[in-house]
Amino acid sequence: MTHPARVRVERVREASTATTLELFFDLVFVFALTQVTALMADDVSGRGLLRGVLLIAVVWWCWVGYSWLSNVVKADEGWARVTMLVAMASMFLLALAIPESFEDLPGGLPGPTVFAIAYLVLRLAHLVLFWIISGDDAGLHRQVAKFAPTMVGGTALLLLAADTSGDAQLLLWLAAIVADYGGTLVIGSRGWRVNSARHFAERHGLIIIIAIGESIVAIGVGVTELPISWPIIVAATLGLSVSASLWWVYFDTSALLGEHSLTSARGEHRVAMARSAFTYLHLPMMGGIVLLALGLKKVLEYVGDTEHHTLADPLKGVALWAMYGGVAVYLLALVAFSYRCYRNLKVFRLVAAAVLLALVPLAATLPALATLGMLAVVLIGLNIVEMVIFAEDRKALRHGHAGDVHAE
Repeated sequence: MTHPARVRVERVREASTATTLELFFDLVFVFALTQVTALMADDVSGRGLLRGVLLIAVVWWCWVGYSWLSNVVKADEGWARVTMLVAMASMFLLALAIPESFEDLPGGLPGPTVFAIAYLVLRLAHLVLFWIISGDDAGLHRQVAKFAPTMVGGTALLLLAADTSGDAQLLLWLAAIVADYGGTLVIGSRGWRVNSARHFAERHGLIIIIAIGESIVAIGVGVTELPISWPIIVAATLGLSVSASLWWVYFDTSALLGEHSLTSARGEHRVAMARSAFTYLHLPMMGGIVLLALGLKKVLEYVGDTEHHTLADPLKGVALWAMYGGVAVYLLALVAFSYRCYRNLKVFRLVAAAVLLALVPLAATLPALATLGMLAVVLIGLNIVEMVIFAEDRKALRHGHAGDVHAE
């Protein structure tokens, strides 16, 4: 399809699915998540955790913008392909600069400025192409025009933050995130387009599974330079079971029901659901997974590094809260996602999240390996309970009778 601006793109249709170029882009995104985890692992403190959360929000917003763009035009066709490749390069440079996103390291280029400029290029490429392809769609064109100031404001604040430090820097980062997220919320959903519910849901499901894969990477990275031992084998197995449980709780039924709900919705209602349930509520899911990865990384260090730790050492403080709190946030976000999409309140997931938070004081007194084991037991128990109680609804959904689903 050729637009008035003579930019060749191809529109996404309802039956479209994710392209290999989008998956390629996601791999760069997950590298950024790995960098965030490593940054928090180097500074396991309240400030380090806050910086990590701010970074997750900024990086997620970069990915989100291209998930909406590639749902309007195919990512691997025409000028959209060029834009995606430019965005990938910018995301990769942004990810490389994450270790210096707040504090510049001696020598080389100023890290915070490199981060901010890479962010600027990434956001600008997205906005320019969106503006051009919306030329023959008056509603989308108006929405992109209203969206532009939020992008400019958020990016300008990050550029200002690059020249500051301490609390002022953190406040500017927070203001940039508020400008982006809050501004997009204020301008409303009217005018945006979700051309393919299947593609949109698939993209978000894929990024969740890639992020869960990053948590598995954290398990391996935590013991890369340590000799293999039985404690490491046990900890790695438990960590993998936790990651698998997060996969299960999302993909077993919730992802399918969410996609069905988005597909059934039409017009502005579909756009509003896509924005709230996927764009906004997948952020805490993503953040929860990254925080879990931090906790898993530290547990593996505890059980494997016998020079600095013993098997009796407990996991405490920020690392413990990151692991248990991250999973609780993930579950609560899924509860909100399910309720927003198909008005089902996942009570057992609410209970599991509350149990995890209540167990933190006990977990702080146990060996790190036992703490990980307790987390695995809670999550596996949650999935077994839901699978048994909602067996009939689950069977109907997973075997092609989604219309028969009532409670699950």
